[in-house]
Amino acid sequence: MSPQQFLQLGPLRLEYRQIPAADPSRPTLVLLHEGLGSSDQWKDFPQRLAQASGCGVVTYSRQGYGQSSPVTLPRPLNYLSSDGPRELRQLLDALQLPQVVLLGHSDGASIVLAYAATNDPRVLGSIALAPHVIVEAESLDGIRHTTEAWHQGELRERLARHHGTNVDGAFHGWSDSWLHPDFSLDDLEAQLACIERPLLVIQGREDHYATPEQLVVIQRQVAGPCRCVLLDDCRHFPQTEAPERTLQLIGEFLEHLPAVI
Repeated sequence: MSPQQFLQLGPLRLEYRQIPAADPSRPTLVLLHEGLGSSDQWKDFPQRLAQASGCGVVTYSRQGYGQSSPVTLPRPLNYLSSDGPRELRQLLDALQLPQVVLLGHSDGASIVLAYAATNDPRVLGSIALAPHVIVEAESLDGIRHTTEAWHQGELRERLARHHGTNVDGAFHGWSDSWLHPDFSLDDLEAQLACIERPLLVIQGREDHYATPEQLVVIQRQVAGPCRCVLLDDCRHFPQTEAPERTLQLIGEFLEHLPAVI
């Protein structure tokens, strides 16, 4: 695992890790973690991604996660399309990355889609693993099940290894937002039509947090080229449950980006 570093963005401190590119002509892959994740919870996926692609890889913990600055609760209910993209832009500015490909998982994938809709010229393309663009009963049922595990104590203990003193804010910022009766992704869904650059979307066929309708909505709404793939024998974590196929799909996507060839 690459060494832990910190970015100071005004009052905000973000934990991040960076793997240098084997090929300096390649874009940097910027990874955005899931709703209970952090920079180090990607495990060996960033290293495997860097080795397979020749790209540099950056992972970071959003505010309220890992060793980054704590978050004030409650989060705004539109945090996926407001706070997340704003923080991502600050990170890209601070690291001065000229060309990037965004890659997000779950909550991080939704943030990637929201940011892709801005058509930032630095972003050559985007990859979304198990994204959410509509709120489904399956999503809420999965979060309720995870919340039950949290109250039993074992999940909190496991997450505390990664989030330390941020563990309660990380969990409740995610769970309480999604389960709030007014939570909606309508603003994010509306932004999909603004996405013009290439997009790859990967979802497990047995995803317990979503149905393939997520892919249908994305494919129908986005303006630019979009490839959506359902992986067999895979649930909510393509990068760990189907890593070889996921890496293959990402490699194909990168090779077909016009600015990379």
